[in-house]
Parts: sequence; structure tokens; C-alpha cells
Amino acid sequence: MQPIPSEPTQLVAHLFRHEAGRMVSVLTCMLGFDKLELAEDIVQDTMVMALRSWPFNGTPDNPSAWLYKVAKNRALDIVRREATLQKISSALAYEAEPTVMNEPLFHEDNFTDSQLRMLFACCHPSVSFEAQVTLCLKILGGLSVREIANAFLTTEETITKRLYRAKDKLRSESSVLAVPTGGQLTNRLDAVLHSIYLLFNEGYTSSHPDLLIRRDLSAEAMRLCLLLTDYPLTAQPQTHALMALFCFQAARFDSRLDETGAIVLLPDQDRTQWDQELIKRGRYYLSLSAQGDVLSPYHLEAGIALLHSLSPSFEQTNWTAILYYYNELYSLKPSPVVALNRAVAQAQTEQVAEALACVRQLDSLSHNQYYHAVLGDLYQKNGQTELAKHHYNQAIERTTSRAEQALLARKLDSL
Repeated sequence: MQPIPSEPTQLVAHLFRHEAGRMVSVLTCMLGFDKLELAEDIVQDTMVMALRSWPFNGTPDNPSAWLYKVAKNRALDIVRREATLQKISSALAYEAEPTVMNEPLFHEDNFTDSQLRMLFACCHPSVSFEAQVTLCLKILGGLSVREIANAFLTTEETITKRLYRAKDKLRSESSVLAVPTGGQLTNRLDAVLHSIYLLFNEGYTSSHPDLLIRRDLSAEAMRLCLLLTDYPLTAQPQTHALMALFCFQAARFDSRLDETGAIVLLPDQDRTQWDQELIKRGRYYLSLSAQGDVLSPYHLEAGIALLHSLSPSFEQTNWTAILYYYNELYSLKPSPVVALNRAVAQAQTEQVAEALACVRQLDSLSHNQYYHAVLGDLYQKNGQTELAKHHYNQAIERTTSRAEQALLARKLDSL
């Protein structure tokens, strides 16, 4: 976990990243789901008040609680002006402090966790699947447009337009934004799981220039997924498989960076640093995911992560089995990203030429740093040094992460 800043301006920015999504969720659940934009405005106003107040009056003893209290009071002021206080005063009486997270998380027929309620509310079938996930990442995950564009491997302009259209739809049909129940809940599960999956991924390999790993995002994704495994209607095989994947991936956090913050690649990681308790929990959730006839991409990705976790060394990794899983995953989800990862496994099974041929066909990824980094690795393995240099340079130009730039520069130096 990154240290919490002590300087007021930096602290407000830190809290905005970490608390804004939850604050919007809590306020929206109080005010009504048709007040989503109002809740967002209140949160932004609250952060501005903190920026103006804390540098001069001092930072409160409990900054998060201060933000929630001010936001709650701001909501009450606006409601009074709109002459609707009488209708929703009982809802606003609900305590809007961070401590609500410690209350029982589920009722028999409904969620009480504000963020889960908002996740399912945003995933309405009247907007596209991509728009549902984009809304979740922006409103609840607190990701920037650039970070969401990175997650979808698309442009910031595309994401901005997608957000505008989705919010316009919700604005024009206020009844759309509501918490579903029963079968409607399970119908929206795929979009919710994909949102949580992308949130974890942004934490696992962040596009932030100075933070390769954002454990706060990955921890929040794991928290939400864990809640879903406890609720009968959402404790589906794919939910357990996703939780297993998260556990296997999070188990390697401590070994992925050295003491200077430089990236440590998988062959060089100290496997004694891998969290065996998390790996054990991952195996537990993976066994639960096998109870049923559902085979989701999360099952296959968790299977790949398990094979890495069980291998005593990089050299002893069962790459043949991993390639088999990637072939199955590509059959289930034929995306360029899966094809790129499959090519990496192909190269590890002495199929470098085949891997190169595959990656060269992935023109849709030519703007992505990982596409060029993989090509650089493959050309280096194939003895084509000049082409390797070209693609490493292309990757450096396309990444905003300083840790990734440093890694790619080391690869260039090694040539």
C-alpha cells in the first residue's frame, strides 16, 4: 500500500482517488438513483472545500470522516433548496460515515453495500455492455478517462463519448438507474464482474506514471468480489473463479518490484516472497468455481495463474499446459490481448517463429506498449537485434509508466 500523504493538498488528491467513488455511491443511495450527477457534484464541491480549508485550518484528525460529514451536510442544503427534504429525510438520516462498511453487508433480498448497489444499478441493459463497464470504472472505481481508455485499449475520445452517451441515457430515463433484484441481478453479473476485473488489473499494472502497482485498487476489487461470493444470487462459478484469479495474482505483489521500485520480471522473482496463504485461498475459490457446468474466461485465467503459483521455478513452469489453457481461452474469448499472451506462451514452448507470425497479425494493438514490448522480446529471442531495438523504442514511446520505461531501457542496453 502506498503511504498516505501528510501535506494537505496531496492528501486531498489521495482521498479523492480513494474515497470519491464510495462517497458518490453512498450519496446516490441516499438521494435516489436519479440524483447520480448531483451526488458527483457534491463530492467534487466537498473536495474543493477541503482544498481551501485544510492548508489554512489544519488537517482534521479523521480526514475521511470530515469529507463524508461535509458531503452529507451539503446534500441536505441542496435538498432543502429543492423543497424535497420531507420526502427523503428518512433516507438521509442513514449515517454516511465510512464506518457503514462495518455493518452487515447483505440482507436476504438486497445489497446494503453502497458500491455494490451502484455497480448493479449502472449495469442496466438499456446501455451497451462497454458503456456499463465504463460507468462503473469512472463513477465507482474513480479511474480517469485515460486509465479507462488504457483498460479498453482504446482512445480517450472514445471513452469520453461513451460516458456522455451513457449518462445522457440515464438522465433521460431516470427510472433506469435502480438496484435490480432476482433474475435481473444475475443478468447484470457479467458486466459487474468485468468492471471489477478491469479495476483489479489497473491496480496490478497501473498506467500511473509513478505507481506501477496500486494495491488500493486491487484491494477494492477483491473486497467487492468477496462480497459477491457471499451473496446467494451472485455466488456463481464465474464469481468464485474471478476471486481465485485475484488471490493468485495478488500473492505475487511483493516480488514484482525491487527495493528501488524497479520491475522484477517473472523469471527473476523471489518465489519465497509469494504469499502462500493467498495462493491457498485461491485454490479454495477455484475448487468452488468447479461446482457447476460454467466455464468462463476467469476459470481459464485462474488456471494459468495457478500453474505459475505451483511451479517451484520459472524453468520448471509447465508451459505446455499454460499454452493449452491459452488456446482454450482464445476459443472462448478471441481477443487480441488473449492472442498476445498466448504468443508469449508459444515462445516459451520453442515456437518463436509461430509466436512472431501471430503477433504481427495483431495490427489493432499497434498503439499499445505491450504489443511492441512482446515483439521486441520475440525478435530478441529470434536473433533479430535491430527489429528488437525498434520495437523496444516503440514501447518506450507508448508507455506512461516510468518503471516500464526503465525496464525497456535495460532491455535495450542488454542488446
